[in-house]
Amino acid sequence: MPVSSMTGFARASGERQGLFWQWEIKSVNGKALDVRLKLPPGCEALETPVRAALASAFRRGNLQVSLTVSGQMGRDTVRLNRNILDRLVEAGESLRDRIGGEPLRADVLLAIKGVVEVTAEPETEGEAEARNADMLASFDDALKALAAARREEGDRLMAVVSAQVQRIAELADAARRNPSRTPEAIRARLASQVNRLMETGAALDPDRLHQEAAIAAARADIEEELDRLASHVEAARALLASHDAVGRKFDFLAQEFNREANTLCSKASDRSLTAIGLDLKTVIDQLREQVQNIE
Repeated sequence: MPVSSMTGFARASGERQGLFWQWEIKSVNGKALDVRLKLPPGCEALETPVRAALASAFRRGNLQVSLTVSGQMGRDTVRLNRNILDRLVEAGESLRDRIGGEPLRADVLLAIKGVVEVTAEPETEGEAEARNADMLASFDDALKALAAARREEGDRLMAVVSAQVQRIAELADAARRNPSRTPEAIRARLASQVNRLMETGAALDPDRLHQEAAIAAARADIEEELDRLASHVEAARALLASHDAVGRKFDFLAQEFNREANTLCSKASDRSLTAIGLDLKTVIDQLREQVQNIE
């Protein structure tokens, strides 16, 4: 499975015997799979299979699912109220006998309120099952469209994240090759610091001074941070090539990137190295923002 985003939208519609419906699914990022389902009355039986299908298709994301229906579930039945009709005919004929006039017409009688009654018969169990099956089939179309939309957005995310991981690797390499980290540069920097101390006239123990200088040099060393950054870069590239949902792992890895960049900045003893560390933090912040959308 390629990298997928948690952002997407899909719509699908269907029709059966004068009943029309439309599914809409909106997906945004979330820490887990959270489904909010809105179904009209009479469609409650769809909830369980819809939720099961979503859980099977996606691992993470806040999903808003809605179904709108127009038309009528069931059949209209037309019934002639013969009791009212007979009374109307009797009254009409009696009146015509007394005052004369045209014979009664059927269309006029049928237009009188109450003569013809239209009632809605509820669906049978078989009709409801067939209708639900058609609705679920169109929901499956919406589900596939959403998955495609999330994969398409995931392709864009993958390109952006890959470029950011590559930039982190380049900056870490630049830090490793920074001239301020050469033994000569370190010795010169320590010598300058010692000379400034000696100029104060303070009585300094040469052995203790040598020991403190060695400790300061060890504290300023960023070799471990650079090694961990290189390891994190390899892990990030492995996640990008994974066939599983990697969003949570990537989020954790971005935090580890940030921790190493912070330590590098705090240890940097040269402006050029500090500048590299700040660039690292900028790229890592951008990475953390992007991976929030990965499933």
